[in-house]
Amino acid sequence: MRPPVPVPTLSRRAKLVLGAIAVLLVLFTVVGSLTNVYVDYLWFAETDYTEVFWTELQSRALLFAVAGVATGGLTALAIYLAYRFRPTFRPMSLEQQNLERYRQSLEPRAGLVLTAVAVVLGLFAGFAAQGSWETWLTFRNGTDFGQTDPQFGLDLSFFVFDYPFYRLVLGFGFAIAVLALIGSLVTHYVFGGLRLQTPGQKLTAAARVQVSVLLGVFVALKAVAYWLDRYGLVYSDRGDVFTGASYTDINALLVPKTILVFVAAVCAIAFFANIVVRNFLLPAAALVLLLASSLVIGVAYPAIVQQFVVKPSANEREAPYIERAIEMTRQAYGLDQVEYVDYAQETEATDGEGDVVDPEVALAELRNDTETIPNARLLDPNVLTETFTARQQIRNWYGFPEKLDVDRYTVDGEERDYVVAVRELDSTGLSENQSTWINRHTVYTHGHGFVAAPANEVVAGSDGGEPNFTTGDLPVRGDIPVDQSRIYYGELIDDYSVVGAPDGATPRESDLPEGGSDDRQINNTYDGEGGVSVGSFFRQLTFAVYFRERNFLLSSAVNDESKVLYVRDPRDRVEKAAPFLEVDGDPYPAVIDGRVTWILDGYTTSDSYPYSEQMELGEAAADSLTGTGTTALPDETFNYIRNSVKATVDAYDGTVTLYAWDEEDPVLQTYMKAFPGVIQPKSEVSDELEGHLRYPEDLFKVQRDILTRYHVEDPIAFYEGSDRWQVPDDPTVGGNVQEDQPPYYILAQRPGDDEASFQLTSALNAFQRENLSAFISASSDPDTYGAIQVLQLPGNTPFRGPGQVQNAFTANEDIRPDLTLFDSESSNAVFGNLLTLPIGDAGLLYVEPLYVEGTGQGGFPLLQRVLVNFGGRIGYSNTLAGALDEVFGSGAGEVATDSGEETTPSPSPSPSPSPSPSPDGDAGTDPDVDAALADVDAALDAFADAQQSRDFAAQGQALADLDAAVQAYRDAQAAADGAATPGG
Repeated sequence: MRPPVPVPTLSRRAKLVLGAIAVLLVLFTVVGSLTNVYVDYLWFAETDYTEVFWTELQSRALLFAVAGVATGGLTALAIYLAYRFRPTFRPMSLEQQNLERYRQSLEPRAGLVLTAVAVVLGLFAGFAAQGSWETWLTFRNGTDFGQTDPQFGLDLSFFVFDYPFYRLVLGFGFAIAVLALIGSLVTHYVFGGLRLQTPGQKLTAAARVQVSVLLGVFVALKAVAYWLDRYGLVYSDRGDVFTGASYTDINALLVPKTILVFVAAVCAIAFFANIVVRNFLLPAAALVLLLASSLVIGVAYPAIVQQFVVKPSANEREAPYIERAIEMTRQAYGLDQVEYVDYAQETEATDGEGDVVDPEVALAELRNDTETIPNARLLDPNVLTETFTARQQIRNWYGFPEKLDVDRYTVDGEERDYVVAVRELDSTGLSENQSTWINRHTVYTHGHGFVAAPANEVVAGSDGGEPNFTTGDLPVRGDIPVDQSRIYYGELIDDYSVVGAPDGATPRESDLPEGGSDDRQINNTYDGEGGVSVGSFFRQLTFAVYFRERNFLLSSAVNDESKVLYVRDPRDRVEKAAPFLEVDGDPYPAVIDGRVTWILDGYTTSDSYPYSEQMELGEAAADSLTGTGTTALPDETFNYIRNSVKATVDAYDGTVTLYAWDEEDPVLQTYMKAFPGVIQPKSEVSDELEGHLRYPEDLFKVQRDILTRYHVEDPIAFYEGSDRWQVPDDPTVGGNVQEDQPPYYILAQRPGDDEASFQLTSALNAFQRENLSAFISASSDPDTYGAIQVLQLPGNTPFRGPGQVQNAFTANEDIRPDLTLFDSESSNAVFGNLLTLPIGDAGLLYVEPLYVEGTGQGGFPLLQRVLVNFGGRIGYSNTLAGALDEVFGSGAGEVATDSGEETTPSPSPSPSPSPSPSPDGDAGTDPDVDAALADVDAALDAFADAQQSRDFAAQGQALADLDAAVQAYRDAQAAADGAATPGG
């Protein structure tokens, strides 16, 4: 007999060192985790959302404990039973001799090994299970939808709330059965109950019983899985163009799944019977029957039906199931009440290319339009951040987000849309000597101010092309009254601040410019309700550990009166207060009751709505602006969404308020049961707040994507895809980048409405074509909020889409020379948003602003031209009125804009043009052209110097000189071209 191999052991000192390291690692991990949990709790207590904290924590702990104990405990029990009933005597064989050394190592430590296996498996299972706490809560608190599915007659709540939980439990059941079986087999093999190479009996009686029971449990779970698979057919993707149970699923798979349930049950009984029968032939035969049945009736038969019955006439076979998918998908995405309008069918006289050639009808509409064109937005919030910064930054530690926002206000009895922003704290602007811990966290603690400019105005005169800031400066003044304009919570604030000071202490927080020299500053002490009190030494130590900053213990700026402000991004605060919501990526500020308030949209989602098309949330909500001031949503699969919650975050004290907006949403009702008192009823939304609520962008982008396919009623047409739409690429993005055009907020009159309303809009093209097919808008007006209207254009008429309109602009003989001039070493041409505006029943008017931005340091975009396209006719002018006159004739622009503010950009800062060839082929030989070019260059240099020095009066003068020089150049060039023409 071979002597046992000695097992190497560690010295006592090595064991002590390793033990100390392990204890320290565990200690640091535990202390860090407890600190994070405690700091989280302090935040929830400060915001009065401890109900969310405790409910989530209890749910996670419950699932962790149940899954951990079940997985670790049952697996350990199976291993223990295998060890407990190991054979006392084992036959002598080479196999058993080789295993003896492992037995000698394990037997003295059997209890320790068993405990370690149970703990490790329990921890893995617990961590995996606790992440499904929302599945447990929705199962426990599920609310009926009041609608049954068309196949099984079950309320939709079964599929949305119950089915996912059953699948979760079944998955853990399979995992436990497999782990227990593996653990038992390994134990039986090591201790001789399972003998693979030893002659004679391969399994002891105890091993045979245990393996039979575990295999029986596994197959019984498989029977349950087959039963649940029947309901899972409502998520089938077997249909080529739709989601949900297809012809094959219902007619060739539903019954086989039911048969397999009984076959699996018989197979499980056969394994259990093996306890008595003591012969594996019966369960083995049953298992073969199950495998053969699953392959023949569960795989082969449906495949044959799909290939030879369905595919030859799929459009007809799948028609009733496509109808289900269309109906349920529309319901799931909130599109079952869309108003479809056949637009521009009778009022347009068109030529062979579908362009409007009779402007009289359109001109009549324009003369009657007092709602849409006067509010045509020429300030693009995605372009003007640098302009806002140049004119309204005030201090280097302030800044504006990369993407500004559009909102509407009623001033002097007139509702207008404004480009708005708040002057936030932007620590990236701090200089090196301002970036000490004291400065970053106790001095520069907040932003200050609300800035607004009417969306259809610019300043004329010396500051031409700039927004007309009707609200701004510090202290804030203007036509939108702001009582509390300090911004302690905002999109750019990504760090914590320590605020507050003992009574009588000198204020330390940098706040307002006193006036005069920039060195004079009025400081402030935060007195809001926000923030977590530091107070005791224990709290100071906690924050020192959490933020890894010793100054919480050492600095005199931290005292008993101090508060710590953290989690300061409005989106982060709402996500933390309501972890069951997906939050829209674009919070926006509004002045409510004199206070700056962030408004956010919260979505309830599900990936288990029957027959509804699955989408990727992040992908569906992406466009050309995602990531430029708009946060991308997570890439999670979903097939149901509702804008069920409106949330607000006070910019001064950080108060988070959640309002139930879609109170009929069963998913929201379920979460309100799980978190009672967390969400306020819709009746608590004030009239002023309701007047600033916008239809959310991310939801709109998801819905327009669904509408590109699911606007089709006829199932056969849906299957053929003959009337599909698509979201157009953003034509203002340069290069070969192909990204969806973002939706735009506009203040316009929809066909059939009496007055203009604030709405979110988007154009839709024909599928894989550049022609316009539809125009979709979602109302934000309090009286019609959420009403979606789709203007459908005639399918037999090729209306120009956004890309074609943009190409027409850039190729236009009047516009192209200016673009060449604007793009130079000293300036760039910047196209603003290309807006699509419905003009009564006459058609769609395209309006696009053109900005020019100096390339020198401190340069910023200025509005210089307005481009208009209606039915292929192009207008191009310094003003919207002038551009409309070019399209519709003299006086049209005055009529259309007389009820609104006239937009008057100053002359454009045109860069130096390239010399034009002379008649004999030599460039730049005409003295008048050369002189004009020299004047243009001089004016450009003056403009660049003025922008760099931020001398706005000098900029205005330079622009005036530049406009005169450009006109002189054009005259000289025209004269030169005329001289080059025979007879000219």
